[in-house]
Amino acid sequence: MIEKGNMTDAEYIAVLEKEHLRLKSEIKKRDKKIDKLEVENECLRKDNHIFLEALILSKHKIFGASSERTECEDQQSFFNEAELECDEKAEEPVKKTVKGYVRKDPKTKRDEVIRNIETEMITCTIPDGERKCPRCGSEMKVIGKKYVREEVELIPAKLIVKKYYSLTYGCKKCEKKNMPVFLHGLVPAPVLPHSLASASTAAWVIYQKYVNATPLYRQEKDWERLGYSLSRTTMANWIIRCSEDYFSKLVSRLKEEMLKQKVLHCDETYVKVLKERNVSSESKQYMWVYRTGKHSDRQIVIYDYNKSRSGDVPKKYLGDYDGFVHTDGYAGYNKLTKVTHCNCWAHVRRKFHEAMVVNSEDSIARVARDYCDKLFEIEAKLDSLTTEERFNKRLMQEKPVFEAFWSWAEKVAPTVLPKTQLGKAFEYAFKRREYLGNYFKNGDCAISNNAAENAIRPFTVGRKNWLFSDTPNGAKASADIYSIVETAKANRLDVFKYFELLLTVLPSMEFLTNPDILEELMPWNISVQKICKAT
Repeated sequence: MIEKGNMTDAEYIAVLEKEHLRLKSEIKKRDKKIDKLEVENECLRKDNHIFLEALILSKHKIFGASSERTECEDQQSFFNEAELECDEKAEEPVKKTVKGYVRKDPKTKRDEVIRNIETEMITCTIPDGERKCPRCGSEMKVIGKKYVREEVELIPAKLIVKKYYSLTYGCKKCEKKNMPVFLHGLVPAPVLPHSLASASTAAWVIYQKYVNATPLYRQEKDWERLGYSLSRTTMANWIIRCSEDYFSKLVSRLKEEMLKQKVLHCDETYVKVLKERNVSSESKQYMWVYRTGKHSDRQIVIYDYNKSRSGDVPKKYLGDYDGFVHTDGYAGYNKLTKVTHCNCWAHVRRKFHEAMVVNSEDSIARVARDYCDKLFEIEAKLDSLTTEERFNKRLMQEKPVFEAFWSWAEKVAPTVLPKTQLGKAFEYAFKRREYLGNYFKNGDCAISNNAAENAIRPFTVGRKNWLFSDTPNGAKASADIYSIVETAKANRLDVFKYFELLLTVLPSMEFLTNPDILEELMPWNISVQKICKAT
């Protein structure tokens, strides 16, 4: 409080007004500072929320369950549960009445797992001198048999050295005229000249590495246990030479057939190649995968190694291809200007699932996830239909759900913080909105890119065991072999039998001068199906 003292009234009023202005100015400064602090506090709160979400999601990916399955227990779906679960055509399990109680189909799981194994009957008897009746001592006769148990016995593999001799035939009549004529017995062409490799041993090395993900150094020990000192270097040479001499030609033929199909899936994953030229030691190289659609009449999966992840890689590989291409939304695929892009709803769903991971109470993320689940549920029921039937049913059943999702998303997305996991999920979906609806244009298209992801998964599993490729040639060989492995699986072939067949037949075939004869070894060929069909 300012005291008046000896000031006149006018002077006192002037001093008070000056002080009032000073205080008013001070209050304005403090208000501005408070506003600024409130804005900063809100920004920090949002940043803290975003960082906390990132931490929760990171911990979940490391320590949490990897499954993205929708949990149904104690949870109300956004859609009617009874409508989802009801299926009047669903068959009841076969039941039989046995002595007063009801049981399901009596065929046990044990019967199923051993049905393809050769069966040997073991009859257990009593020695001749001990078949005496314990009561009267007379000789006892067989009157029946009782089942006791069954077990699976392993007969370990064994190696055989095959020595080939060619018989020489001569004409005695011409020999008497001093005009000798000789013929030699026909010898099958070797898999690799001047090598101990046979079709079966080379096929087994390939099968172990590329199907069972067993590194060569482990195989080296297995061969040693069988009595064969087969080094990992020799096995690596077999793999690369078989790929260069045979498999690369077969894969080229598969590629020609693949590019005739209307629907393709693409994906890529990193691989480390130690001796790749003109790249830094920290850089990653990439394994690209291309495969035909689930409903294509030719099931083909092709891997292609490249040191770059540029969109120029698939552009060059696919050339003038102008069909439907399913991808995960990676921007590099936008360089494919002649194709119709179809993006993946599984990736959209995954983003909303991640938003639920960081905040399980988020009803918006749950509703978005349920919309995705509804699309996938309808799609699953259309799987067995023809292309035209699937096309029409999608428009009738899925298109309304698809449009309802976007109508709902347009209303709720603006209310979500943009940098949160939920905000990122909406941003991801809206950026790909056009391509996410393109699968309605063709009945053979898919709602997701899971076909490509499933095809590339065996490579990523194997990578955990062998970690890297030494040379680009090794990476290229791996790409060709994985192509044949996954194509064989897609056509329901026994992979080992198929490789053994290829390495038995190809060395004697003139496929370099007549590539069309490779059609006889395509995995869908009737003869190949009979010989190599998986049990």
